[in-house]
Amino acid sequence: MDRPENILSDKVESGSFLSEEALRQKESSLRADLARMGRLLVAYSGGVDSAFLAWAAHRVLGNGMLAVIADSPSLARTQLADALAFTEEQEIPLEVIATSELDRADYVRNDDLRCFHCKDELFQVMENLRAAGGFDVIAYGVNVDDQGDFRPGQQAAKLHHVAAPLLDAGLSKHEIRELARRAGLRIWDKPASACLSSRIEYGRPVTRETLSVVERGEDALRSLGFRQFRVRHHGEIVRIEIARDEFDRALTPAMAEQFTAIFKALGFQFVTLDLEGFRSGSMNSLLPIAQLRRTG
Repeated sequence: MDRPENILSDKVESGSFLSEEALRQKESSLRADLARMGRLLVAYSGGVDSAFLAWAAHRVLGNGMLAVIADSPSLARTQLADALAFTEEQEIPLEVIATSELDRADYVRNDDLRCFHCKDELFQVMENLRAAGGFDVIAYGVNVDDQGDFRPGQQAAKLHHVAAPLLDAGLSKHEIRELARRAGLRIWDKPASACLSSRIEYGRPVTRETLSVVERGEDALRSLGFRQFRVRHHGEIVRIEIARDEFDRALTPAMAEQFTAIFKALGFQFVTLDLEGFRSGSMNSLLPIAQLRRTG
């Protein structure tokens, strides 16, 4: 496969608010790291980070890499469809696998280690695929900004010796988006979207039914034209988070009526709009500090 010498920088522009030299150095480090990995499996979810990593790996390794996505009940169907579409557009090799986290009692229990058990299941299935397919390394899209949040899944990645090329290159979420934008990837400004299980309050069991309720609620918000949001499931109460720059549309009597109709039809008794707006990982703020420290 014929590749330009500067694989990821062929579309880098000058005059950015980012330091061009620093960004080029990080980009070069990522490229060199990927080239050293040999045959590579990339854990792919369709989000910006994993999509950019899969694209970059394909640019460097060609068909020596394979993106792997789990068709899990906790992955919204709209997200799965978009993830599949992106790899097709970019001609990135892809394999869809099945994971069985809902068969794990530790995952279903939905305590503060739920994410660990989910990623442990994913990486175990990927490890089996790696061994069977003769791949050398598994990588995932964790980045510098992820180090400041509560993410037990990173412990599972360490347990399975999963590589973190974006983190090793020192790339932040903002820098990854910028590189994706400059490369002309349509996903560069895609809203962040964690798995559906992260919408369910800790201690409430994760079931297919509950995941479906959350997914249908978020599909309804999307159909209303909202872009950045979460449906937080608190039993009889739904807590809707919408980005503050979309509040003008959300905070109207007419929209309140639509929210009420949608979510009561989904089985909620009380429909609330969180006035703090959308924020990633807001369920983690409900965990005791001691518990956060204990689990990293």
